Parts: sequence; structure tokens; C-alpha cells
Amino acid sequence: MHTREEKLKAFGRMLDVLDTLREKCPWDRKQTNESLRPNTIEETYELCDALMKDDEPNICKELGDVLLHVGFYARIGEEKGKFDIADVCDKLVDKLIYRHPHVYHPSQVGAPDPKPLPYGEQADEHLEDTAKTSQQVTEKWEQLKLKEKDGNKSVLAGVPDALPSLIKAYRVQDKVRNVGFDWEDKGDVWAKVREELDELEAELRREDKERSTEEFGDFLFSLINAARLYKINPDTALEKTNAKFIRRFNYIEQHSIKIGKPLKDMTLGEMDALWNEAKNNE
Repeated sequence: MHTREEKLKAFGRMLDVLDTLREKCPWDRKQTNESLRPNTIEETYELCDALMKDDEPNICKELGDVLLHVGFYARIGEEKGKFDIADVCDKLVDKLIYRHPHVYHPSQVGAPDPKPLPYGEQADEHLEDTAKTSQQVTEKWEQLKLKEKDGNKSVLAGVPDALPSLIKAYRVQDKVRNVGFDWEDKGDVWAKVREELDELEAELRREDKERSTEEFGDFLFSLINAARLYKINPDTALEKTNAKFIRRFNYIEQHSIKIGKPLKDMTLGEMDALWNEAKNNE
């Protein structure tokens, strides 16, 4: 692994090349926050794909692509005279220090060389902020965000509107949990799941499209809530199922090509048999 000096040098090298491309490359020169946004979304999903596959070479590559976008937006901010990459880093570090009072005393916000607890007299006076579990840290994190000058004005204000619906539901539920709005016993959630399923089935029988859509959303929301309570990330779980389905269906398709029989000419029974073959081969 690289030394601290080598890491800083590599970061500076990236900034130097980015500055040069911004000045000398016609494509880089014309980019704006708006034009880069779709690419940023795509790069983030490519990173997520590599993470799901635990593909370390591609994780490294895609992290670089995401870092490029961070540097690019900071360069555009610098050109506008609003902020630069140093401001981005400093704001991040100050936020991390402020939101970790069990690690840093508040006096270290803005310090050029922040020192963690315990040190000096501040070690004793800050003992009440000690968080010993991940759950306690998360709860304090949400409370501190509400107190910040430029922080969230409400518990759910920090949930981005553009988040995919499944992830948004999970984040909403997780955030309200941190302020005590949650099931006392996780097993109680199943009664709610069954209740929402019953209501969905009733509306589907009535063939009321608008009400069925609403009840389907309620059912999914309750199911995501159940996953959260049992410490299952629903987005990860669904993505694993997507990959499994694709893998097994590809097996069916490859077999149809091998025997020269198009999928549309195969019976459902034949496809089911191949599906089970793929399943047994895993």
C-alpha cells in the first residue's frame, strides 16, 4: 500500500490533469453541472454494480470515475468563485467532527490538525457524548443534523427526492427510527404486512386501478419495513434476485440456441425444466 505522501501526491496529480483537461480539451471545457449530472448518475450505478459483484479491480476503477466527477464539480465551483476542492474537503471534515462528539470535542471543528478524544481537560467534560454502539452513533447523528446551522430542518428533509423509490422508503423508515418512531417488537410488523396484503387483494378483486396502485405501494412499504427490522437491505436483496433470475433465464436461452429451437417455440414446461436445471447447477 502507498504512504500518506504518495496518496497526497496522487490526489494532486489528479487535480493537475483535471485542470489541464478543463483548459485544453474541447469536451472537458464545455461541461457544466447540468451536462455532467447524467454521467455522474451512470458512474455511480457502475460503481454500485462493481460493489455488488465484489469486483475489486472494477471497484477501484469506478471509484476513480466517481472521484473525477467530484473534482470536476469542484473545479466548476472554483471557476464561478463559489468554492474549490479545499472547501469541499474542509466542509466534509468539519461535518464529520461535529457529528462524532464521541470521538472529537466540538472545539476541533475547523482545527487544521483535529485531535480525537481523550486529550486534556476536555476528555472528562465530554464523557456524556460517548456512543458505544453503532445504533447510538446513528441516533446521535440524526439529532445533531437537526441542530446544525445549515443542516436538515426536519427529520426527513435529508432524504433526496431523486432517490429510487425502494431505497427512499428504506431511508425514510430508518430516519424516523432514529427518533423513536418504530415498532417496539419487530415481530409485530408481520401483522401490518398481512393487513396491507389483504387490502391490496381486496382492491385487485374490485379491479380499481387507482386504489390497487395505492394499496400495492402500502404493501411494498410494509414489506421494506419488515426487511429493515430484520436487518436485510431490500435493495441488495432484490438485486441479488434480479441477478439470479437473469442467470437462470440466460441458461434457458443458451440452451434454446444450442438445440436450434427459438424460445417462442418452446413450451412453458420445457422452459420450467431448464429453469430447474439451472437452479440445480448453482
